[in-house]
Amino acid sequence: MTFQSLFVLLSLVVMMVLLMGNRMRSGMIIYSFAILFMAVGIITPEEALLGFSNKGVMTVAILFLVSEGIRQTGGLNKITEYILSSKSSGVRGSLMKILPSVGFISAFLNNTAVVIIFAPLVKRWANSMKIPATKLLIPLSYATILGGMCTLIGTSTNLVVHGLMVDSGYDGFSMFELGKVGVVIAIIGVIYLVLFGHKLLPGVSSVETTIKEKEYFYEIEITQNSRFIGMKVVNCKIPLIPMSKIAKIIRAGVAIETNNIDLQAGDLVTLKCIGVSGCIERIIHTEGIVLSCLKELDKSFIERATHQVEAVIAPRFQGVGKSIDDFDFFRHYGGVVIAINRLGAEITTNLDKHIMKEGDNLIILTDGKFIKSWGESTLFYLVSEIGSFTPPSKKKGRYISMILVLFMIIGAAAGRYIDSIFNYFTGEGITHYFPWLDGVEFDMFYFAAIVVIIMAWANIFPQKKYTKFIRWDILITIASSFAISKALINSGVASLIANYLIEISASMGHYGILALLYIITNICTEVVTNNAAVALSFPIAVAVAEQLGIDPYPLFVAISIAASASFSTPIGYQTNLIVQAIGNYKFRDYLRVGLPLNVIAFLISLFMIPIFWKF
Repeated sequence: MTFQSLFVLLSLVVMMVLLMGNRMRSGMIIYSFAILFMAVGIITPEEALLGFSNKGVMTVAILFLVSEGIRQTGGLNKITEYILSSKSSGVRGSLMKILPSVGFISAFLNNTAVVIIFAPLVKRWANSMKIPATKLLIPLSYATILGGMCTLIGTSTNLVVHGLMVDSGYDGFSMFELGKVGVVIAIIGVIYLVLFGHKLLPGVSSVETTIKEKEYFYEIEITQNSRFIGMKVVNCKIPLIPMSKIAKIIRAGVAIETNNIDLQAGDLVTLKCIGVSGCIERIIHTEGIVLSCLKELDKSFIERATHQVEAVIAPRFQGVGKSIDDFDFFRHYGGVVIAINRLGAEITTNLDKHIMKEGDNLIILTDGKFIKSWGESTLFYLVSEIGSFTPPSKKKGRYISMILVLFMIIGAAAGRYIDSIFNYFTGEGITHYFPWLDGVEFDMFYFAAIVVIIMAWANIFPQKKYTKFIRWDILITIASSFAISKALINSGVASLIANYLIEISASMGHYGILALLYIITNICTEVVTNNAAVALSFPIAVAVAEQLGIDPYPLFVAISIAASASFSTPIGYQTNLIVQAIGNYKFRDYLRVGLPLNVIAFLISLFMIPIFWKF
């Protein structure tokens, strides 16, 4: 092993640890190591910038705007309302109604946008139907992932692999090529979720789940000279606040018994309120107690603060990695964080010292201006008043946006056959009639670029704010991944790992290599990010194919499927993180229902990929 190989290998280990630690945005971490490899001469400046000029990366950026156009016009919301317009028979009937439609939509639109629109509406609809919402939200996220496996544009991962293939001199994927395997995985995955998967999720009965989903926790302090001093707690309840129940009492920094004790001045009491109607107002306007997070605020704000808002932190939120106190949330947003949900756990004590992270579900007390000011901000995945969700809607451009998206999909699917179509009907190629199109590649980038410009000029999304709808961290992550892949090749690390994989799978043949590469990619995408997983696996696939003298396409397909199949953790895929915050899921919920789905995707891929793509 050369010094360069050892340096790159150790650097990648550090990079993986930093990505798992989530202390810095993934784009900055991967970009930093790309620059490090350039600084020490492992890659050239041109290779460091290779991803930023890649057509696949630019296509991802354009598709963010296309998805925003659909969202802004309310087209996706109308589809959602139609799907949820009729009653359903139980959990299975609900899943059969929702999952196939969501999967189909996600094959062509950004998965995150689909979940942001669907999740709050599905939760509200489930409660109205007396169905446990916790049985539906994780399957909703999984359906978007399964749908994304079916097309080239279904997920950024597919476009990244496509871009790496083209840069390496291979033909990229066609629009529906991955669907040969992806559609089968999606169908069987949906069947699993409908018949068995939902049984592994929390929510025993509709009544129990409805109550659980309406529990909110608030920390109050017993003030000096309060009428509550000396009041006995019976059955974990405070008589003057009947709709609440005591979850915890802290006295002098120590947790004490929550029943049959007398309250004292300075006690910090965590109340669990069943339902939201009137509970927070009752707490705020009851003399002798004060919400801990409101102690230092002006009384005029407290009198106006009658709205509770849920907001899920997105990567662009400026306070990520900072405490609420250091960031001064109130000064920035005019609201007070009264509780935080993370991985199913409510955080109500020492809120000021809490370090905020992507995916945190904040319960915010505000005077009503928060949704108006920040409802469409990319600082949050979604913002809704508790019990409601009203996405933006521009009826005028709704049908135009849907037609444009349909044009993009059909154009990208038929693009490579345009010349043949002209030849069939006219006897001449398209350049005979339009010579200026000579050399133009009618691919996804071509049609998506045309569509997004039409959307902009038609004011389907705000032109002056178009940059805010592009997920820059994802783009930088993807672009920098190209440089990481190049470093693996230039340093010889890709060849070393390829040799090792070939040795340990010698007795299993090509199927063994396919299985090992799939597993490595899938583990990386569960604990780090899907695009980082592709960056590490792609050069290894190329090196394996070269050393064995086989066609690399089966390995490329395996990487694409494995990098998308993030079902076992909430951190591997953004849609999982969003529904975790809304449904108050715990980490183990994903592992319990997602691991079998990972196995299903793996077995189907191992069986079907060699059928359609020969080694």
